[in-house]
Amino acid sequence: MQSRFMLVLIGSSWGVICQAVQPLTWRRLVRMEFWRSLRQSTGGGLLSVLVVAVISGLGIVAQAVFWLGFAGMTQMTGSILARVLVREIAPVLVGVILLGRSGMLIVAQLGVLTTAGKLRILSGMGIDPFIALIVPRTVAMTVSGFTLGVIFSVVALGMGYIVCWSQGIVTMPIWSFMFQVAASVSKPDYLGIPLKFLLSGFSVGLSSCLSGMDVTQNDSLSTMIPRGFSRGILSILTINVVIDSLFG
Repeated sequence: MQSRFMLVLIGSSWGVICQAVQPLTWRRLVRMEFWRSLRQSTGGGLLSVLVVAVISGLGIVAQAVFWLGFAGMTQMTGSILARVLVREIAPVLVGVILLGRSGMLIVAQLGVLTTAGKLRILSGMGIDPFIALIVPRTVAMTVSGFTLGVIFSVVALGMGYIVCWSQGIVTMPIWSFMFQVAASVSKPDYLGIPLKFLLSGFSVGLSSCLSGMDVTQNDSLSTMIPRGFSRGILSILTINVVIDSLFG
């Protein structure tokens, strides 16, 4: 079941990309759906991202800086934070937040429309549900994934620095601390990290849309939501593993 869904997800990904780059796709109805989805996904997930980023800054960044300094390995602080927090943890956490805050809403909305037969009505009116619903929502989630990922990384690093600076663990200015982390990012990661943020949002948006449409009359919210969540988690982890394999 999951393997069939992953094949559908891969095929639909190509369809979304092909449609998204065509100017004729972005008619007024599609643009309105894009901006509505973007406001919901970015605005709805912003507070959660900030809270999780603060907790990560306290629990990961501050502790890493403290113990590396204690062990006399301060020079490794930037590389460890860049590889562990920014590269590995941030894309997964942001993807899960997007999935919980916006992805499940998409599953519920499209699931109800599908079981009620309203998608067939749209098709009968000459409106392609793939272009009108899936493309704008997937693109909006892609933009949100990158935006929230950058916000998460900056806030987590900043909070960790503030805690360490207040306790006298670090004395360098915050911009020097940020530069140390940025300078520790390897050349492949300058492409891999943004790709993780973008594709995590892309996979969450598309998998949620497909899960909402892949329902039967016997399905209810109690069956749609868990199935959509498990598929979303699988897509997030798959994206991160594939990018790690490609960029080392």
